[in-house]
Formats: sequence, C-alpha cells, structure tokens
Amino acid sequence: MAKSDQTRIDPNTLISMLRRIVSENGRDYIGTYAFAIACLVAISLSTAFMAWILKDIVDEAFAKQRADVIWWITGGIFVAFVVRGLAGYGQAVALAKIGNNIVARYQRRLFSHLMDLGVGYLGETRSAQLAARIGQNAGGISGVLNLTVTSLAKDLLTLVALVGVMFYQDAFLTAIVFLLGPPVVLALRYISKRLRSVTREAVLVNSRVYGVMQETMQGIAIVKAFTMEDPLRDKVNNLVSEAEARSNRIVQLTERTGPLTDSMAGLAVAGILAYAVLQTVHSNELPGSLVSFIGALLFAYDPARRLARLQVNMERAIVNARMIYEILDIEPHQPDVPGAKDLQISNAAITFKDVSFGYAETSPVLHKVSFAAEGGKTTALVGPSGAGKTTIINLLPRFYDLDSGRILIDGQDIAGVTKISLRNAIAYVSQHPYLFEGSIRDNIRYGRPDASDADVEKAAKLAYAHEFILEQPERYDTPVGEGGSTLSGGQRQRLSIARALIRNAPILLLDEATSALDTESEVLVQKALDEAMSGRTVLVIAHRLSTIHRADRIVVMVRGKVAEQGNHSELAAIEDGIYARFLKLQALGIDGDENLGMQLAAAKPESNDE
Repeated sequence: MAKSDQTRIDPNTLISMLRRIVSENGRDYIGTYAFAIACLVAISLSTAFMAWILKDIVDEAFAKQRADVIWWITGGIFVAFVVRGLAGYGQAVALAKIGNNIVARYQRRLFSHLMDLGVGYLGETRSAQLAARIGQNAGGISGVLNLTVTSLAKDLLTLVALVGVMFYQDAFLTAIVFLLGPPVVLALRYISKRLRSVTREAVLVNSRVYGVMQETMQGIAIVKAFTMEDPLRDKVNNLVSEAEARSNRIVQLTERTGPLTDSMAGLAVAGILAYAVLQTVHSNELPGSLVSFIGALLFAYDPARRLARLQVNMERAIVNARMIYEILDIEPHQPDVPGAKDLQISNAAITFKDVSFGYAETSPVLHKVSFAAEGGKTTALVGPSGAGKTTIINLLPRFYDLDSGRILIDGQDIAGVTKISLRNAIAYVSQHPYLFEGSIRDNIRYGRPDASDADVEKAAKLAYAHEFILEQPERYDTPVGEGGSTLSGGQRQRLSIARALIRNAPILLLDEATSALDTESEVLVQKALDEAMSGRTVLVIAHRLSTIHRADRIVVMVRGKVAEQGNHSELAAIEDGIYARFLKLQALGIDGDENLGMQLAAAKPESNDE
C-alpha cells in the first residue's frame, strides 16, 4: 500500500470510521455518556447565563443603581459557578472512566486477535511495532468518542447558546464576527492534512526505537561480547532524534492553530470594543447590551477555538484508531473448516503424504515429502541445515497450511480437525527453551493450566528439575526473570521438558534439546527427555549420533526431499548412501559437529539424491 493511501483520510472514511467506533462501543456506555452529556449541557447553559446576565449587571446594578436586583444577580452568578464546577467534575470523571475502559478493552481485543493470527504474520511483523500500536494507538478509539461527545454536547452547544446571546444583544456585530470564520477553516484544513502523515510516521519511528531497545536488552551478552555498545548507542540516538523531530513536528502543526485563532479573535474583540465605545459616546445608550455581547464573544472564544481545532485533533485520533483496525481487520489465515471435528487419538501414528510447502510462493521448502512415524515410537529427522526439518515440525501443529499433500494423524487429515484439539495432542520442546514472565510454577503449569501443584511437582521430578527448584530462593514461586535469565541453560531446558510432560500429550516434538548444553547439563536433560519420550509418538530433529541411534526410524532430508528412510541398521547398510557416508565421516574423526558431517555426507551429485 502506498504511503499516500495509508495517510489520506477523506470525509467518507472519517465518517465510516466514526460510525464503526460508535456502533462497537456506544451502546455499552450509553448511560455514562448520557450523564456526561447532561453535565456538559449544564456547563454550556451556565456559561451562556453568565454572558447574558452581564447586561443586567451593567444597566440595572451600575447604571440605574438598583440595589434590589443585586442579590438576585449575585445569587444567580454563584449558582451558575457551582453548577459549572460540579458539572465539570462529573463529566471529566465520566469521560475519563469511559476512555480508560475503552483503552483496556481494545488492548485485550488486540492481544486476543493476535493470538488468533497465524505464526506467519507474527513472524513477519516486528514485536516492538505491535507493542507500540497496542500501547499508543488504543487511545485513539476513546479519543474519537470523547472528542465527538465534548464537541457536540459542550463546545457546539455552548457556542450556539452564546451566539444566541450575541444575536439577541446585537445582530449586526454578530454577522461581522462570522465573516472571520472562512479563512480560519481553510487554514485548519491544510494543517490537518499535514498532520495525518506525521502522526503515522511518529508511531512507526517510535516502534523502531522500542524494537532496537528490546533486541539490545535480549541480546546483551552478544552486545558486550562484540563491543557493539557504541554502534547501537549511535543507532538508538539517531532513531530517538528522529522520533523527537516527529513529535516536535506534531506539536508545531497542532499548535499552529493557536496564533491563527488568537489573531482573528484579537481582531474581532478590538474592533468590537472600539465600536462599543463609539456607540456609547455618540448615542448615549446604556452599554449593558454591548458589554453582554462582548462577554458572550469572549466566552465563545474557547469553545470556538476547540471546535476550530476539532478536525486537527480528530485526524490524530482517527489515524491512531485506523492503525488499530488495520490489525483487527486482518482475517486469521487458518480458520477451522466448516464442520471440523475434534482429533481422536488412538496410537498417534503420523503420516506425511506428498507434502509440499514454501513460506513464499517463489521459495519452495518441501517437495512431495512422504514418510510415516509409527505410534508410540521415535522418528528422527536428520539432514544438513536448510533441508526442511524445522518446517516439518512447524507443519504438524498447523502453524502453516500446506501447498499440497496431506498430513494424517491416526488416519485423520489435520486440515479437517479443530486446531485446538490438534495442538492439545502435541507437546513441544525447543532447542532454545523460552520461559515467560512469572514463577517457575507458572511456567510449568502453562503446559496444562488446570494442573494442581502436585501435578506440577510430579512433572518437575520427572524432568529432573525438582532438586534445583528447591534450591531457589522461593522454590516453585521463584520468578524466572525475563526469558528465564536467572536460570542456566540446562535448568531452562528441564523446565521446558516439565512443561511438556505435564501436558501429557500423545505426540512430542523435539528440536534436539541437548545440542547447546554442557556435558553435565546434557546428562540430566537427556534423562528428562527419556522420561518425556516414553510411550509417546516422538518426532525429533536429531543432531547427535546418540539420539539418532536410539530412534526407531530415521528420515534423512536433503534440500526439502526425503533422501533416505529406515532404521539405523538399514540405512547404514546402503552402499554410498548419505547416512552411511555420514557414519564413515564420523568414524574418520569428523565428529565434532554432526550437522557439518551431515552436510559433507549430503554433498554428492544431484542424481544420487533422488
């Protein structure tokens, strides 16, 4: 989408956006808005009353010196100020509560919608950009509603009431004042047009600032190791300066209406005061009407200025609201098919039939992949980097949909079952375990939210994590830190395995979980994995010979195709086979890097790969 298309908001778009926001939220807050509107009406009428009563103050109290009306006039002014104060408090609190609730509502809605979107969208979109939208743009919805209510119920009504007072006191002067309006409107339309693009740019630049900061904090060890502090500091400084410039530009554009409206107001007030003095001097009329007119004009200045800026402020709010709806309007790419049934598990046998897939149309990753993983047994996926092993793991829980082919579990096509039942049947242990904000107990329980404390401890014992947990300051209630930063790699991995064990799923997906660990941690994690794999259908991306040897079936992947499959003995017996060559390389001493060994073994003529 072109930038001009993203930032241009024509009147029809603005109206349709306003209609959508009102239809989604208006009914839920109708009572509170009715109260706020009543308060705003009271403010408007009390303001008009104070302008109107100036005539009696000047003519009756001062010019005619009628003492009998003083008490009525002063009492009326006192009541008007009390009403104005109470009504102002009431509307401010009511609108603030509505605004806060709408922000919270859309933040919940946005997060829930993001959970429904596919892994592909979340993988392509920077997390900081999403966080910036959730944090900054959600206020645009409440801004649109509150601007609409305050503008119509307070500013517009106050202005109408005061203009009525002005017409009542002097229609000729009122007509002259209205001649100053068109130049102001034209100038404000130009300002609002410039403000649209700058507002959107500011959000995007701020999201880049958050992104760099987030990445730096998460990769601080790499930053320190490669002395990247100065380049990153310069990068952040440049981005922050750019964001500061955008924010300053927004202020300059928004506040540019001030000198314009103030100049016009000053011209009007100065001219009317001169007219009033001359009229009083030459006609000997009582000045009450003109004083009341001037008072109404002065009182009308603030609501008129706010209404003049309404389009500018509404444009900012609409831009923010529109960026929220851009996310909410994204349709989930993987809805359950009509009539989808829950997955029924018997022995959890997995079959890939002619599966082809690519993350992009021009970049296929898998080419007609077919193999079977027997229920209750371990199938190892081996092959060089880029062979498609991780893609196979990603396709089984339907993180992505196939380009062609079928994946079956116990004879049921996973494309025809509900995603929640499919994923409930699968547990996953990554090579790089991820822990979430919260306690150790919370992170294990994510595997099964209804698990009891006893279930959590049982899973931790099976994962050989119970002992080190008891050594933590608050045992199971110890916070894990951001991403599990307070724990070692082996400890994080064992908690990840405990999370998989407590799920008690019949299918276990493993991205070799011991390849990045030291020897002592590897022994403990391998024991935990043996517990996790027992009695389950396991699909494992294998990097180590020890894991490959123990597998019931081995699938050798090369360039997105199944090059060989069988058990260890069968594949080792294939003369000049990829797996056999890999074993020979190991025997020759190339055993420090299994993935490198597999790359060397697979590096043979294309004709032999088929």
